[in-house]
Amino acid sequence: MGNKSDMTPFRMVGNLYFVGCYHASSHLIDTGDGLILIDTGYAENAETVADSVTQLGFDLKDIRYILHSHGHYDHTDATAALLPLTGAETFLASADRIYIKGFVPDHDYSDGMVISLGDTEIMCMATPGHTEGTYSFFFNVKENGITYRAGMFGGAGTNQMRKAYLARYNLPLTLRDDFFRSLDRLRKEHVDVFVGNHCWQNDTRGNYEKSLTSKDNPFIDSTRWGRFLDETEERMRQMINEDGEKTD
Repeated sequence: MGNKSDMTPFRMVGNLYFVGCYHASSHLIDTGDGLILIDTGYAENAETVADSVTQLGFDLKDIRYILHSHGHYDHTDATAALLPLTGAETFLASADRIYIKGFVPDHDYSDGMVISLGDTEIMCMATPGHTEGTYSFFFNVKENGITYRAGMFGGAGTNQMRKAYLARYNLPLTLRDDFFRSLDRLRKEHVDVFVGNHCWQNDTRGNYEKSLTSKDNPFIDSTRWGRFLDETEERMRQMINEDGEKTD
């Protein structure tokens, strides 16, 4: 098992840690009363994620909850292998159960629900588009006595909304409208720490390397969230235009 693009696990901000791989991010939150894992990655990432958690000094058995941003295999396929190691309860939107294999979620999300554990409360927001059941997450982290708000867009990829892709998987074109509405909702959220569910979204690797020598934490940047959402919308509109359609 494992992935050739494995990255060194590290603490991002406060009690938030990166424990994943370059091509499929996984994040760990130490709530003080158990651990929360967000996304597990490809099936071959299971051993890497497990090793990363223990390398940081945590016990896999302390993972109480596993949250999935959406049902695609690059975010869920390692879950089946990790569950026997953790005994965690799993969360996924009911609409995305069609995508997963190897496990049955214990809990379905509802829009606005709050998942609480220890000193952490995660607000779950329905942001469909990338999939029918994509969810985004917002929670507080504290560093040097200062509280920051972390946020993850649960599904920012636009290629899955190309006309040919939607037709191939018998998905409605209205997912594009859902995606734009989700972007509008996300823009209303203040985010100090942008958490990518793929490393290239928030330059996880580059910021980690900067953090080794910088006195300031490069992951704390309240401007990055809005810029990413704007870039994502532009990419979406460009993709639709390439499909031979027009956007407003």
